[in-house]
Parts: sequence; structure tokens; C-alpha cells
Amino acid sequence: MRLLARRLLLPGLTTLALTATGCSSTPHTGLADAAAPANLAPTGDGTSQQLEVAAAPQGTPTPAAVARVGGKGKPEQSSLKVASYDQATGRAVIARAPQGPAPSSAPSRKPEPGKSTDTGKSPGSGKSPETGKSPGTGTSPDADKPVAVGDVIASAPAPGAPNGLLAKVTEVVGKTDRGTEVKTASTTLSSVLNDDKADGKVPVDPSSVTVEPLMKGVTFSWAKSGGVKFGPQGAKLPLGNLRLDVNAAVDTAPDAPASAGASVSGFVQLAPQVEFAYDGSGGSGPRGAFLGMSGDWSSQWKLQGRAAASTGAPKRIPFAKLHSAPVIQVGPVPVVVNLDLTCYVQVEADGRVTLDVQQDVKGDFKVGGSYALGKGWTPVSQSNVKSTPVTATVTASGKVKGALGAEASVGLYGAVGVSADFAPYLRGEADAKATASSDGKTSLSGAWALYGGFDLSGNLHLQLSLFGTPLFERKIPLGSLNREWALVSGHAGR
Repeated sequence: MRLLARRLLLPGLTTLALTATGCSSTPHTGLADAAAPANLAPTGDGTSQQLEVAAAPQGTPTPAAVARVGGKGKPEQSSLKVASYDQATGRAVIARAPQGPAPSSAPSRKPEPGKSTDTGKSPGSGKSPETGKSPGTGTSPDADKPVAVGDVIASAPAPGAPNGLLAKVTEVVGKTDRGTEVKTASTTLSSVLNDDKADGKVPVDPSSVTVEPLMKGVTFSWAKSGGVKFGPQGAKLPLGNLRLDVNAAVDTAPDAPASAGASVSGFVQLAPQVEFAYDGSGGSGPRGAFLGMSGDWSSQWKLQGRAAASTGAPKRIPFAKLHSAPVIQVGPVPVVVNLDLTCYVQVEADGRVTLDVQQDVKGDFKVGGSYALGKGWTPVSQSNVKSTPVTATVTASGKVKGALGAEASVGLYGAVGVSADFAPYLRGEADAKATASSDGKTSLSGAWALYGGFDLSGNLHLQLSLFGTPLFERKIPLGSLNREWALVSGHAGR
């Protein structure tokens, strides 16, 4: 008896939107009511300031590559640089950086009421209240003094410190032909940001992302401002987006015919951004903090053929690793954020189903950690996903699940703070043949079902103590989030 073939409209997919929020999940708006600058009073001495958060200015040498705090003072842009650093011994050589004009776009503290909106200076004063110097003279005299014990150095990537350096000087060893050699110890952001506050989002420059393909058939594209494009798909991308295309074979079931050779193809498109916030107005350590990654996500992928049966855990096939170490300016302080992303295809099958399935997924995601004094660290995990109509054919009895996802991590100065795994997927079950598409027709014999969904999981890590908050003794899970929705299902006789 031959199987009939008709087509079925996939109901409700174009309007489907699922919002997934983990247990104890808190959006960082307001930092769990602890670090929203608009709702916080300054410290008793009125010294707490709101710092601007922005992408580090570009230039050679990089302006504000080093910020310095002497004693209990405020962070200031310094003309010093880290000439070299030895991670094993903690020794660094501090030298004077080549001088060049600082760009007018260099981020600084946000102006306060009663001060000029373009310079932060008091009206008619002619001097900067931050440095006591006349405009255009660069850093303050204190920032240019020889490095001393107790100084805190925050540096952009430097020789021996590819992820930047955040350290306190514990001993001045002496002068060398390259600069002043010092011994350093690790420190925290609270020792450099002190009682100031900051809150902002910084898009990741897609041109700064390095890509390591893990299989053949992977291409990388991006688009940025200024009309700069890269890769075969660059001209099609919105500004700030990066895209990975993959086309690769998947292990085929041993008894499958040649016509059922398995393969996966498609793309992942992202516009990632770093979210950073800090509130030191509590006086003795941070009142609030946030570190996370968010952005728009879209993917389109197609899985064909009869995939080999999974043994044990689902078969995960990484196809590319991405890395970026963007420098964000928090006032005069360069904060180095490390982002890592591994994109993968995951196939879970019983080796009996031959399929031809395509899915489009669009939405956004946000993962991170939010700290509030008295409450500790709280995981943040959110996603809003929409699935577009799917065309799928499933033949024979069995089960299959395919996902196109990404493992991501975000941290500071080379230390991982948050890790997450985001995987939109499509799952099918059948005991005969089912064909579905968007023209309103279907034909089938037996029971069948197709489901869309996504998994989101991850952890907060000990390294979030870099903010100066108390250590926690174990990883804090973001919570394993799973949202699944029925696409089409049914049962019919002959």
C-alpha cells in the first residue's frame, strides 16, 4: 500500500514567541535594584561619579591603554605602558608610552549637572575638575609620576598579557633599560573603580573576532560601520553582525542507501554585545555589579539523510571557534573582556529515520551574572525566540533531533565569569511517512510529530570575584532552560 502525500500548514509559527527566564533569573536593569545609577545616592563625601562605558578609542598608540590609581585616589589616564609582563612571577616592566594626540572621542566620566556637556568642566573654569589641569594637557601630574608601591595598574593587552592586566604594585625592583621593573599581585576592579558607578552596553566589533574553522566547508563573514564588509555574505549582513556558514557531512547509518547520505548545512548569525555595570557607592566594596553577553541571533539550517544512531550522549560536531578580547573604556579604565564562542551541530538519532528538514530561528539572548549587596550573585538567562515555517519530511519509524547551537563564555582579563550553551533544535518522531509544509496540505499513514525548541544552560564561575565581591564556593548554574513547542502532529489510517 503506497503512502499518500499531501501538505499541511504549520500553525502559529510566524507568531510564536517564547520567553525563557531561569530560576532566580534577574534582568540586569537596575542590577537587582542595587546598581541602577538613577536610584542611588552618592556616598557621604559626594565623590561617587557615574563613569561612561564605551568601546575603547582606536589609535596608535591606543589612548588610555593604562589607567593608574595611586594610593586611594581616583583612576586616571596615564602615559605609562606595560612593556612586558611575566605571568609566572607576576613581574612587570612599566615604561613611558610613546606620546600622541589623544582623540576627542576618548570616553570619560559623564558630565554632572552644572557642568559643560562636552568636557565635564565647570563653566568658565578653564580647568578640568578631574585633573586640575588646563584643557588639552593630557593626564594629571600624579598619573605621570614614577610607579610606586600601592599603585593599581589597569592595562589593555600588552606583551606577556594578551588579556590585559589588572594588578597592584607590591615592590619596585629597580630601573632597567626598558623601564621600571616591579612585582605585582592580582587585584580587583573595586580597587580601581573605587566608589564610582558605571552601566553600559558595548557592541563587539565583528572585525576583531578571530575564527578557527574546525572542519571543511566553513566560511566567515561580517559587516561593520563605514561600509566595511568581509566574506561572501558580508554584503547581505546588517552592520555589526557576523555570520558563520557551514556545509558538512554527518555520519550516515551503516545500512542506509547511498541516496540517504546525511549532511547538515546552514548558518548562524550574531550581533553580540558586552553588558557591564558596577556600583561602588557602598563605600566598602561593590553594592552591585553585572557582567554578561547579549545580542541578536538568527540561524537557518537543514539536516538531510539518515544519520547514524547515537551511542551514549548525542553526537556534537563543533565546526568553528570564535574569540574576541574587546577593550571597553569605563571612564579612564580599560577593561578587557574575553569572549569565546564554539558553534556546533548536534545530532541525536536512532539510525532508522531518513529526513529532510529545514528550520529558521530568529530572536535574542542574554546571559550573565548580577550581584547585589546582601543577596550575592544571581544568574541571568533570557531568550526570546521566534520560529518561522518549516518544511520537513520524515520517513520510516524512529526518532531524530538536530540542533545548531553555540557554547559561549564571557569573562574579564582572561578569567571566565559566565559560560552558557544556547541550542535551538528541531525534534521529530514518526512510525511511517509524514510530509509537512506551509501550503495547507498533508498526507500520512501512522503517527508522527514535529517539535521546535531550544535549550539554554550554563554557569557563573568563581572568577566573578574580580569585581571585588565575595567568593562563592561552587559554580552557580544559570538553570537548565528548555522550551519546546509543537509544530505539527497527527495520526491517520490508510
